[in-house]
Amino acid sequence: MLSKKTKYAIKALILLGRNRDQPPMQIKQIAEMETIPKKFLEQILLELRNNGFVYSKKGAGGGYALNKEPSQIILVDIMRITDGPIAMVPCASLNYYHRCEECINEATCGIRSKFIELRDVTVKVLSETSIADVMEREDLMLKSE
Repeated sequence: MLSKKTKYAIKALILLGRNRDQPPMQIKQIAEMETIPKKFLEQILLELRNNGFVYSKKGAGGGYALNKEPSQIILVDIMRITDGPIAMVPCASLNYYHRCEECINEATCGIRSKFIELRDVTVKVLSETSIADVMEREDLMLKSE
């Protein structure tokens, strides 16, 4: 399941992507427009800034803006920053592998093999999807209404 932290990060990045030709946006404005608790958004934007996805400007006209083009911000990277592993079980994780305590033999574990398959499909889709792709999808859906 997608955590609120990841969902809010994606929503904030989409809003900043739509605002990229404008002055930086203040946290309060982002929080209100996307219905995100302000304190939680502060933590999320700090993580995104520390990982190079957004930058912040202090003072008059300050706020947050994208540090990259929306097409360069890939969902799999955002999810790993905000939630950690993509895999649903630790023994199937690429970057956060941890052997399951109850597993007798990983090589023959049907649970592990199925969840590796699921992880691979999920990582493929998320690696091929950028913030720009999500923005385009939203635009198409709005036009079809």
